[in-house]
Amino acid sequence: MSKQYPHALNLTNFIGKYYTVADEEKLRILRSIRFPVFFVILLWLIKGMDIVFDLELNNYGLYPLQVKGIPGIFFSPFLHADLAHLFANSVPFLILGSFLFYFYKEIAWMILFLIYIITGILVWVYARGGAAHIGASGVIYGLASFLFFSGMIRRETGLLVITLLVAFLYGGLIWGVFPQLFPNQPISWESHMMGLLSGFILAIYYRKQGPQRKSWDWGDEDEDDDGSWAEPQIDDHLPEN
Repeated sequence: MSKQYPHALNLTNFIGKYYTVADEEKLRILRSIRFPVFFVILLWLIKGMDIVFDLELNNYGLYPLQVKGIPGIFFSPFLHADLAHLFANSVPFLILGSFLFYFYKEIAWMILFLIYIITGILVWVYARGGAAHIGASGVIYGLASFLFFSGMIRRETGLLVITLLVAFLYGGLIWGVFPQLFPNQPISWESHMMGLLSGFILAIYYRKQGPQRKSWDWGDEDEDDDGSWAEPQIDDHLPEN
């Protein structure tokens, strides 16, 4: 019979555990990007159909304080003015949506749904009338706002890294809430503003749910009965070959 070596067994166990963790991480990443990829593909399919069949779907956008604009609360994020507008929203949604589902998987669906609905309702109530508000930028601003403020509020190391990353990648989004900077452009700064507000509110409201700051438990300290520190024990027994 062949002799079993403890070190070889330990190495085998380590490799097995390593590949198990790696496989789980790959699966988690795939699950995180699944819906953002599906959503973006759907946006492009809708725009493609609109162009090919001349459906003029942008007429179904969100019209503030008008009955005909109520469906736009649900449909406007799927509508875009042109391909440049659509592309500008696709990449941020892929990145920020994936961050949300990766780091906040327990509450990701609820956060995304509430950002979507709350932003749409606030735009319908407070935005300028006379034109349709379209595009997913309000949702994107909501995601960026939630990820940024949630990381700051929770003070968890990994989430703070995401906060800094969001600030680095999309810090320039803040300028989109100032209409004075785009006087002659049809930009729905109200969608941007309401998205930021929605994400901020949800970051506060859901601060107790989802990932939390880790608290380290050092266990009971090894002391003698009289309260003095115990001497470390050295095992000088050599294993038999």
